[in-house]
Amino acid sequence: MTSPPSTPVSAPEAVRPAGKSATPRPRTPAGPRATAPWTPRRLAAGLGTTALTLGTVLFVLPFVFTIVTSLRTAADVARSPLGIPHSFTLKNFTHAFSQIHYGTSTLNTLMITGLSCVLITVLGALAGYPLARITAGWSTAVYRLFILGTSIPVFVVVAPLYLLMRDLNLLDTYAGVVFIYTALNLPLAVFFYTSFIRQIPADLEEAAALDGCGALRTFFVVILPLLRPVTSTLLTFISLQIWNDLLVPLVFLQDPGKRTVMVNAYSFIDPHTVQPTTLFPAALLGVLPLLVIFIFFQRQMVAGMSAGAVK
Repeated sequence: MTSPPSTPVSAPEAVRPAGKSATPRPRTPAGPRATAPWTPRRLAAGLGTTALTLGTVLFVLPFVFTIVTSLRTAADVARSPLGIPHSFTLKNFTHAFSQIHYGTSTLNTLMITGLSCVLITVLGALAGYPLARITAGWSTAVYRLFILGTSIPVFVVVAPLYLLMRDLNLLDTYAGVVFIYTALNLPLAVFFYTSFIRQIPADLEEAAALDGCGALRTFFVVILPLLRPVTSTLLTFISLQIWNDLLVPLVFLQDPGKRTVMVNAYSFIDPHTVQPTTLFPAALLGVLPLLVIFIFFQRQMVAGMSAGAVK
């Protein structure tokens, strides 16, 4: 016998849970989103952002003021030093360019800075390697002596250095200035390299010794390539210090044709009057080569510093 035909059930009714109404519930309109409360963390982040913005403005404003004043005429600056400029000119830069012998003094500064940085990094790395690996008592004493050298100001040793350079016939020579900068900055380089090499595992040197490498070859093949991060940091600091230094070239270089660009730039300072339209362009021309070098090599410097931080 045949079964009675079943009544077809619609799909919504088949999947609808029991006891639920088929009428959809009306949606209420979404109201305005409530703002999150000011937690201590958000308050600290807001204060940090404000302080960073204020610090950036305070750092940039003097630089902008220097550039704007350098482009103004002397009469405009005398009329309103801090006011809105009314006239601009490039004669201030052309006058400073010729007065400070810009080409010659810039080459002098580049040569002195470059040779000093090479000697400081080479001697500092060669001295820092044994001081980091030898655990004898004398190595600790030598390392502490180098650290003591970082706390001696240059003003204390100017007179003895002047007499020494005179007796060695190195007064008023590029070599004498380079040796002085090397001696003054070598303790800092030894501190940098010794601290960094101590973090390098000694297993690398043991593996190189098993391959037949001596101490000197191990340093140049294994250790020296690993010193790029700390070398970038050290060169950034030392080059800025040597380039902007006034005391050493002013005392130990009597010939105006051998002096650095910063010494010639600040020769415009008069003990009685200071003319901003003359001094500011000379100072900007003095830092311009160093700024260009940093712009071209900023990726390598930042990469080196970041690698040292990650390590």
